[in-house]
Order: sequence, then structure tokens, then C-alpha cells
Amino acid sequence: MSKVAVAPVGDDIAVAVEEVFAPFGGIGSVLGRKKEVFIKVNAVDYKSHSYTYPAVVTVVARLFRQAGARNVYVMENCTQAAFTRLVFRITGLDKAAKEAGAIPLYLDEGKQAEIELPTLGYKVHVSRWVKERLIDARDENLYVSLPKLKTHSMGTVTLGVKNQFGLIMQADRIRDHNYNLHRKFADIYAVIRPDFTVIEGVFAMNHGHDHPEGLVDRCAERLDVLIGGDDTVAVDAVGSDIMGIRPEEVEHLRLAAERGLGTIDLEEIEVIGDREPFRREFTSEILDVYPEDVRIIEGKERCCPEGCSLNTRMVLQYLYVDFQGKGGFTIVMGKGLDEEELEKLEGKAFVVGDCAYEEAYPILSRTLGKKALRVARGCNNLRDVLGGLTPLMGVNPLKMVPLPPLESLGLLLNARIHRTTALVTPLIPR
Repeated sequence: MSKVAVAPVGDDIAVAVEEVFAPFGGIGSVLGRKKEVFIKVNAVDYKSHSYTYPAVVTVVARLFRQAGARNVYVMENCTQAAFTRLVFRITGLDKAAKEAGAIPLYLDEGKQAEIELPTLGYKVHVSRWVKERLIDARDENLYVSLPKLKTHSMGTVTLGVKNQFGLIMQADRIRDHNYNLHRKFADIYAVIRPDFTVIEGVFAMNHGHDHPEGLVDRCAERLDVLIGGDDTVAVDAVGSDIMGIRPEEVEHLRLAAERGLGTIDLEEIEVIGDREPFRREFTSEILDVYPEDVRIIEGKERCCPEGCSLNTRMVLQYLYVDFQGKGGFTIVMGKGLDEEELEKLEGKAFVVGDCAYEEAYPILSRTLGKKALRVARGCNNLRDVLGGLTPLMGVNPLKMVPLPPLESLGLLLNARIHRTTALVTPLIPR
């Protein structure tokens, strides 16, 4: 049977971390003779509680250093529209790593290599660090996944298996960020699997993964729990169960289990520790808070919740709640659009996704004119969705970053010098 440890987090985080590793022989046993440790955090964004708690990162990195690791790296490649160096600075993850004697590793910077997704059948790019250290030299290095306990509007949950999605470059995340998304998660996990996973649940996130700050009180709940083990799929199954989500209803977990990459059968998992105090009934559905004067037209044949639909709604909600973004325009997305409805549209419109672009753009460019249109191609082109909505809603992208503009620009320049491939939102609307 797979083992999964559940530990309460008290005043001393180190005690909880050691309790998670204890059923597997302790941190020294997990490290073994390996000298380099790579810790993959979840730092998708810098909104409150959306990222791995920095204090837990410091403790985990420090304990591996004390166990004899020569080098410990804390790594991530954040979501589109931002760059990892910026996210680490705002969240304090860079400071958390350095306090433990670890090295921040920005996976959007530097040289890349290709890996092939086994069932989707195409190649994606990862940092050369990932290819050389975590795939080619797999037996020489320890890979630890340290995700957040969160639901996910498009992936149901975002735990250990999905944490691997952050290893691929932002541009490669756009393709198949649709009805194939769970299959893509399982494919990446099949290629790159952690040796050990610890889900950090100091705060757990309800209603999706990337809430506006103005709604954080309705989304974040303090649980003070860690969940860990060497079977990431089983760890995710227990994490999902704690959030009130049946593991078999999480498609990427089901796919991983069907491929023999772990178990989601709770009857086949030995849970060490008491999970009952932490059980909740969470949902992956985002809150229904949007500007009333934005009209959304979706295709009747398809409008993938894993891509265009929820990606766009999340950004719309974020700009509306946190930056008082205005409405007064129409969003068009999906496949199977009503041509007569499109012909009658007036004012400004935002065309999202390739399906809508092919069907709606020729009509709307003729009836409204190209100057009245903004476009975001691809299934989940977050950079261009944000780049399209900010001017429509009257939001200045520079004011969205909680740092002085000169500091933000300095970090961006440094990232550019180090050859970042991050898809950063344009400061001046295109």
C-alpha cells in the first residue's frame, strides 16, 4: 500500500515537516546519497495564499541542507503574464530560499531543452536544468514537489501532479489548454515525477486557484496541515479528499492512476495521522462576481472551461474586483457562434481563442471595424487576455504590480539579461 502522512502545523513548522517524512525513514533517508535537491514550489502568482508558504519552504530547504545536501534549489516557472524573478521577489520566496542557504532557480530563464509528451505526441520545452538534472541524471538528484493545497477552476485541483505543469515553458502551456488539459498534466507527470511530495496547507484555497485580493476572505481558509509521501498520485488523492473532492473525479489523477503511475484508491492508501480535523467541502467553481455591463457570448458547440471560458472570466473578475475595471464591451469566445447575433453587436468587442477568431473575427472586423476589436489567440493565452482586457477596462498594467515601477522594471531587465522566455503583459497596449 502507498503511504501518505498527514501532520498538523503548530508553532514549530520543522516538527510538522519531520513528522511528514518520518514514516519514510526521515529526511536523511529520503535524501540518501544524493547531493543536490530540487524543490519545486507553487508560485503561480503573487496573490495572497496562492503560493507555497515561504516559511515552509525555508524549513524544508534547511532540513535537507542539514541532512547533507550539497546544494538545494528552490525552483519555479510562474504563470503567463508575469515572470518568476518578479513573483519570487513579491512573495518573499527568494528570501525564504536564501535564508535556508538554498539557491532560487528561475526556470523561465536560461537555456532550454525539449521533452516529448507520450500520448499527445508533441514536444514541449523545459529548462535545461530540468532536462539534465531531473530527467537525464534522475538517479543522482532528489526532486521534491512542494505544492499548495488548492482547488483549481480549470484542473479541479492543483496539487503534486499538476505542479509539474510549471516545469514547461509558458508558450508551451497554451497548446491544449482546453479539453485536453488533464491529459497534458498526466503526460508531463509521466515524464517527470517527484521523489517526494509535500502539500502545504497552512492556508487552503477554495473557489479556484487565482482569486482577486478583494475576494481572498471568501476563498482562503487556514487549515495548518501538511500532507506528504513518495507516491504523488496518492498524496494528491488524500489532498483532494480533505478538500471534499473525490479523487476519481479529478481527471488527471484518474489518468495517472490508469497508467500505473500511482494510486487514487483511498482504500489502498495507508494514511498516517488524523485527517478528520482538516476535512472541508470545497469547490473548484469560481465566485460569480463580474461587471454587469460586460456581455459574454459563448459558442454553442464548444467553449472549453479548461481554457478560453474560465481563463477569461478569472482575469475579468480580477480586474473588476481589485482595480475597479469598467465594462461596456462584449467578449466573444468558443465554437459554434450565432452569426446573426454577431452581426447585431455594437461597440467594442474582445475575441478570445482560435475557435472564436476563425468564426467571429471576419464578421466583427467588417461590422465593427478592426479598431473596435481586441484579440487573444490560442486556448489559454493569459498574456494576451490580460493585454486585451486591461485597456478595455481602463486598468494600467504597471499599477497591478505591488512594487515601485522602477523596481519592477529593474527585475524585468535582469530577467531579460538572463534570457527569460516569460510571456509578460505589454505595458503599452498593442
